[in-house]
Amino acid sequence: MITQKMKYALKALIVLAEERAGPNGALQIEEIARRSGAPKRFLEHILLQIRDAGIIASIRGRKGGYRMIRDPGEVPLEPLMRRIEGPLAPLPCLSRSAYQRCEDCVDEATCQLRRMFSGIFWSYLLLVESLTLADLVGEPGHKLLTDPAEASPEG
Repeated sequence: MITQKMKYALKALIVLAEERAGPNGALQIEEIARRSGAPKRFLEHILLQIRDAGIIASIRGRKGGYRMIRDPGEVPLEPLMRRIEGPLAPLPCLSRSAYQRCEDCVDEATCQLRRMFSGIFWSYLLLVESLTLADLVGEPGHKLLTDPAEASPEG
């Protein structure tokens, strides 16, 4: 499950990506908060993290604000999620970036929890690694994912 912080980050990026095609380019934080539904006080910190990742730029001055500086199709979600959330793995023993042996685990090789969550996590990670911000924005040429329950049985 993604955190509320990650939801705010993604919603703010969607707003900025959609504005990228518009005449203004830069949006003030109040406008991003209004359009995304994210509280301004949380957005300030989140947007700085995204700026430091080189995805958006901050512009000073009266007409300043934030704007996208990378094409949404070139912004992979997986590293962005790691930057905002930290490790994505459901168990510390499955993390690529912050591996830790589970304190209560007798033997990783025979751990039933690790085995079950490993399959789930790697499937999730493969999917997340294949997505970009453009998939969220719904840019032409990017197929949006649908709820499996909505898919037809014929495929």
